[in-house]
Amino acid sequence: MDWGLPALGLAAVIALWWLATIAFSIEKFLVPSPKDVVDAFIGQAGFLMEQTWVTLLETVEGFALAVAVGIPIAMLIAGSRVLEKMIYPLLLAVNAVPKIAIAPILVVWMGFGQLPKIVMVFLLCFFPIVISTATGLKSTPAELTELVRSYDASRMQAFFKVRFPYALPQVMVGLKTAISLAVIGAVIAEFVGADAGLGFAIVQSGASADTPLAFAAMTLLGIISIVLFYGLNALEKVALPWAEEHR
Repeated sequence: MDWGLPALGLAAVIALWWLATIAFSIEKFLVPSPKDVVDAFIGQAGFLMEQTWVTLLETVEGFALAVAVGIPIAMLIAGSRVLEKMIYPLLLAVNAVPKIAIAPILVVWMGFGQLPKIVMVFLLCFFPIVISTATGLKSTPAELTELVRSYDASRMQAFFKVRFPYALPQVMVGLKTAISLAVIGAVIAEFVGADAGLGFAIVQSGASADTPLAFAAMTLLGIISIVLFYGLNALEKVALPWAEEHR
């Protein structure tokens, strides 16, 4: 069920895609067939793997930075009503700004290296991590809090032994949402200004009407997203087995 059904769905989509290109005689510079995409990947395998590594590194570094900054800020928000009222509007304002509008400014500030891509990934991942973590920390049942207080636990003990473990399933929801956005952030930044990465490969292939190469790069982006998402999903099952049993 876990592997067979997704594989069956993927096979059905590829079959329909292939039939559509044959039935409607679609030129490969418009929509390439699966065979054209595979041929493009084989012909440019070294180039595509190099660009995949660049995008993957930007994605993971930006995501890790968002986790390192977002979770402590969520703890502050959940622990103080004053800080929540001060910080929340600023977070909403930053999140409301279209990230594609920020990308050119990041290039001006930071150049064409990896740093602006990492910052773009950070900006897309930061908000869902903060919101999910803060929501989880504030959802601890009152009876658990009262039970801990009845044992004369300190505030730090109550936090690390009850509130944070109880919030971990919600934290993982934010992380899994953010990891999907992380790949999008890396590609957005590579579209605007880059000399490497899968986004750069898509832009270059579009300029030369090499649509099969663009589809091969997009396929690799999808694979990166799937691997990272299910990697977090596996980590959740190993680290939080009690949450899975509770569901």
